[in-house]
Amino acid sequence: MLTIKDLTEAVGHDVTPRMVRHYHQIGLLPQPERSNGNYRLYSETDVQRLQRIVALKQQGFQLSHIKQMLAAQAVSNGSDSLWPQLHQQYQTVLQKLIKLRQTATALEGLLGRDRGCQSMQAEAIAQLRLLEAETQTAQSLSAALWQHLDAAAADHPENFHEALQQLLPDLSQRPEIEVDVISHLVLACGDVSLAAFVRFSPDAIKAARESLAAGCTVISDVPAVTNTLDQTRLTHLGCQWMTLLDDPHISSAAEAEQTFWQSTDGQERFGKLIDGNIWVIGYAPSVLMKLCEAIVHHHHQPALIIGLPIGFSHAPAAKRRLRQLNIPYITADGPLGGGLLAAVVLNRLAATLIEKPNCHCYLQES
Repeated sequence: MLTIKDLTEAVGHDVTPRMVRHYHQIGLLPQPERSNGNYRLYSETDVQRLQRIVALKQQGFQLSHIKQMLAAQAVSNGSDSLWPQLHQQYQTVLQKLIKLRQTATALEGLLGRDRGCQSMQAEAIAQLRLLEAETQTAQSLSAALWQHLDAAAADHPENFHEALQQLLPDLSQRPEIEVDVISHLVLACGDVSLAAFVRFSPDAIKAARESLAAGCTVISDVPAVTNTLDQTRLTHLGCQWMTLLDDPHISSAAEAEQTFWQSTDGQERFGKLIDGNIWVIGYAPSVLMKLCEAIVHHHHQPALIIGLPIGFSHAPAAKRRLRQLNIPYITADGPLGGGLLAAVVLNRLAATLIEKPNCHCYLQES
């Protein structure tokens, strides 16, 4: 039998006795046996259950969801009843995300206004404070509020820089070039929360600048990505570009996946193109996964991988695989990505190299 201290040490991952006691209180862990001196005693079964809780928590599951999952698994002793339970939890979480996104959108509409629109700000906030006191419905007040606020938008062009300063999280600890890339990604998709999910390897910016300055080849997975690259700046840098799946009819991630698996030509050329080149992947997760396998098993060394394919299972898996490798990369957690975002990353790296050739901000982390 283990004491509570032994239990936390066996599980690791910064689990504390206080956390264990909390899990007992909410029913996530069953109440333990007690010694003659009234000390909690735990078995190997408790260790395994706590390990599962920690693993699920690290994957982003809330404690209430973990409790339901473990309860459903205990009843079924399998995955048959767990699947609908997970699906129901997903729909619940999705509805919460939608409501939070609506709230965030409303706040962005207020906070993301430049000076030209801020003359309306005080009056708009005053109207919001009257929401409960007014006899109007929330919907009619909301419509009047936005109509009043939007009246100032037609008087001048939007100042995106001011809006980003108001809305982006604190990026002061990141190198200047990383902040530039993240800012342009947010502008490309309109989702400020993306800033929290973009991942740079420590050597990504350095590798990108050195490779582009040396006139490397940029390889995209599909024509839609290649056509979005800033070919004028790449030409100025002496870089070339090419497409792995050079089929102009590919218009979706699904088509890119199928084409890659069916294309013998693409598979044959694949290994010859990896070393020393920058890869920009915005559609096909299988291309990214194949790249990772080639690096591991055949010791290929690309200059940089911008891995932002779209997908809900294979794409997150490929991105996790990419982050485990000792190569320069830029990617994003989960399914976030797309051809436009992948091209934006490469384009900003090229632009900042031309605009600020002597910038060494990215070396501050070394």
